[in-house]
Amino acid sequence: MSHTVYDCSSIAQRTAGLKHAARALAADACVVLPTDTVYGIGADAFSARGVATLLAAKGRSRAMPPPVLIAHAGVLDGLADEVSDDARALAAAFWPGGLTLILHAHPSLGWDLGETHGTVALRVPDDELAQALLIESGPLAVSSANRTGHPAALSAGAAVGMLGDAVEVYLDDGPRPADRPGTPEGDPVSSSIVDCTGETPLLVRHGAVSLARLRAVVPAVTPADGDEELEGAPAEAPADAADRPEGSGSHAMSEIDPEAGPGPEPVPAPAPADRPAAPAPAQAAAAQGLAASLVARSVPGPAARPEVDQDRTRAQHPAAPGQPRPLSVDEAARLVARGLDGA
Repeated sequence: MSHTVYDCSSIAQRTAGLKHAARALAADACVVLPTDTVYGIGADAFSARGVATLLAAKGRSRAMPPPVLIAHAGVLDGLADEVSDDARALAAAFWPGGLTLILHAHPSLGWDLGETHGTVALRVPDDELAQALLIESGPLAVSSANRTGHPAALSAGAAVGMLGDAVEVYLDDGPRPADRPGTPEGDPVSSSIVDCTGETPLLVRHGAVSLARLRAVVPAVTPADGDEELEGAPAEAPADAADRPEGSGSHAMSEIDPEAGPGPEPVPAPAPADRPAAPAPAQAAAAQGLAASLVARSVPGPAARPEVDQDRTRAQHPAAPGQPRPLSVDEAARLVARGLDGA
């Protein structure tokens, strides 16, 4: 398979590139796209073959599944289950931007991202071209556009040099991270990661959105490591996860790539009750409809309820001798956090 590079500084090339990328994704191929930090390699999140191609192109196993990027928060309820009020408040305040939310994956979805243990990591990137593609294609499984063990690509050319014909379409929109106030050029910062699968939101990685800013919206956010002194120093994203054992966590959003966020931003003013106002019924219905339509475009038909999600809704029984013990959702979320090493 040969590849095509589109110069998206040209309107004609941008239009042609987005159309070609959408066709490639629908055909289970991979594309390279810019994000708000570095370039990412993406596949249709609902295509098992596409996700397998993405992992093979990077040289990674199913033990390190990619996160999912979405165009906007209206898609949230189509992909995640049991979304808490705290998670909704954080999404409303910091999407698009440098915040990744760990949530329960919706039990009705027929997708296979790898060994996710019933959870999914979601983020809305703060990049116009990435959002345009996401609107056209639906949710994408995305990881940094590089071979495991190599630096994340900061340009389309660098991605071509590492991935070559393993990718069908490259959308070239200039160097990343894009120059923006508060973001040092060439110095992407990891996204902050909040685990919203339990009763208390846990900050499992310090990053672009400080603990103080998170608490301005949801005061209950608690650092999983108990370290509140790091809140003023967002963590730099590592170049790669190659030095970490592959089995160390699900949703291993390695490198800095699409899950890294932009630099520091002003602290948003909290609502009087520290929660955004609930959407009007008409707005909520519209968001639900939009989420359903985007998911429907990617799912070929009704999917069987995944066994891992059935395990989440009933008591788990002890494993037989010699068999591994099933993971609880809380345990899975901890593994997710350990795998999110630069995203």
